[in-house]
Amino acid sequence: MILDWSIFCRSTTGNLQLAGCLGQNGELSYLQWLLSAWGWTATVALLGFIIALIIGIVIGTLRTLPSASGLSTWASRFAAAWVELFRDIPLLVQVFLWYHVAPFFLPSLKTLPSWLLVSIALGLFTSARIAEQVRAGIQSLPRGQRDAARALGLREVQVYRRVVLPVALRIMMPALTSEAMSIVKNSSVAFVVAVAELTQFAMQAQEETARGIEIYLAVTLLYALTAFAVNRVLAFIESRVQVPGVGALARQGA
Repeated sequence: MILDWSIFCRSTTGNLQLAGCLGQNGELSYLQWLLSAWGWTATVALLGFIIALIIGIVIGTLRTLPSASGLSTWASRFAAAWVELFRDIPLLVQVFLWYHVAPFFLPSLKTLPSWLLVSIALGLFTSARIAEQVRAGIQSLPRGQRDAARALGLREVQVYRRVVLPVALRIMMPALTSEAMSIVKNSSVAFVVAVAELTQFAMQAQEETARGIEIYLAVTLLYALTAFAVNRVLAFIESRVQVPGVGALARQGA
């Protein structure tokens, strides 16, 4: 079988070959459709990761609070329940819950676009995983660091904000990189609620053109390029924020 890459220069409406692979007057080529779908994949993944990172750091921190008061105990229990809830329900089910069930109880959600609801579902699902990584990062630190900070008169909030979290986040950068790459791949579930991302493009374009090999090869390449770019960006950030000896110090104190 001969691969026909010219399929991407055809019109999505009239199946005509377009000069320069670009349509005019509202007409799109399959290449333009592919790039638009790539943009939606990146948007859903990026927003989902931001949501997951913010919530994950908060929940992971709550799980490590000392049981010095009833409030700390209840906060830790809430965080543990959060992790179990969002970790135990399949991502696809969570997407359907946000798209079909949540708007029934919160009518205001009906006005939100489907891509935003998917980003929320993806972010909450991933937040449980990041929370566990934050907890592990904090618990890997030598206890003496927190004791020394308290001895200097820092309150518990200041201990976490100025001492614990800055070091723990550096330790967990490799795990965060893995989660960021996973969220790019998991964004493919958005096709089930009609978000025009890469997977939905592949399914529809394959049906219209009967050129599934070319379509899926292109989509696979873009997923791989996106994940690789995320890996390189976060690896660069890791190299810039890395503190010499932090990993070794954490292992000694574990």
